[in-house]
Amino acid sequence: MACGTADDINVRTFGAPNTLDFHIYYERDGQVLSAFHDIPLFANDEKTLYNMVVEIPRWTNAKNEINKEAALNPIKQDIADGKARFIPNILPFKGYIWNYGAFPQTWEDPGYISPYTGFKGDNDPIDVIEIGQNVATVGEIKQVKVLGIIGLLDQDETDWKVVVIDAKDPLFDKINDIEDVETYKPGYLKSTDTFFRVYKLPSGKKENTIAFGGEAKNKEFATSIILETHEHWKSLINGTTPRQDIQTINLSVADSPYRVDADNSTVSSVPENNPAAPTPIDSKYDEWFYVSATNKEE
Repeated sequence: MACGTADDINVRTFGAPNTLDFHIYYERDGQVLSAFHDIPLFANDEKTLYNMVVEIPRWTNAKNEINKEAALNPIKQDIADGKARFIPNILPFKGYIWNYGAFPQTWEDPGYISPYTGFKGDNDPIDVIEIGQNVATVGEIKQVKVLGIIGLLDQDETDWKVVVIDAKDPLFDKINDIEDVETYKPGYLKSTDTFFRVYKLPSGKKENTIAFGGEAKNKEFATSIILETHEHWKSLINGTTPRQDIQTINLSVADSPYRVDADNSTVSSVPENNPAAPTPIDSKYDEWFYVSATNKEE
């Protein structure tokens, strides 16, 4: 489980963004990697920085994510009703209000009931929201510092959201824990709370709730949850926990029975880099929705 900044990792893209053909794979020296399993969680030896895989840049709507079910876990656009999925615009929010992504080498085990929330994990890598000033790109790997965590209860599942800041952000040295966010970015966490409560209402689902009475927990607590999900991932990748439909093929995890060589047929069959121009987004996804949160307690 080596550390690394991922500076030597590049993306291999094919298909047009905003379509179901869109894929982003990662590669090092021409060798394809798994976004889920081969990118290190920790970005430095001190384990104070983490590698964040950016799935959705701020102000955008395409619901891209690391795909657990596809071999080597590329970033793909999620599917809703057989079509590419887009997040609704909920006034005053245009798409996502932070750079959104995940930590590799973590997993919210659906067989584990969190003692803090009382709900099972959502079966995904742990989600990350990055609050720095720069808008990221899909597939970018950011080195980030952990600030805190939000205990989203999404449709009766524990869906942690780790709050982080880019190591290159001008406020990196000033924002060090969750209470600093309100000092330097007043209102941001309150808006985040509102967004997570209501963003599924336009699709007909119920309003979400936030654990701990809506309070974002601090860096120390967040770090403990990240390490917990890292341990759950270790059990998944070493075969202790059944993988079910999750693709666990990887090229770098030493103790994994799913590790393969670069000449494996699955690895070698990944198409070469062949990006296409983004497909225009249907105008219906520019619609605005007017909803408000009503549930203020866990």
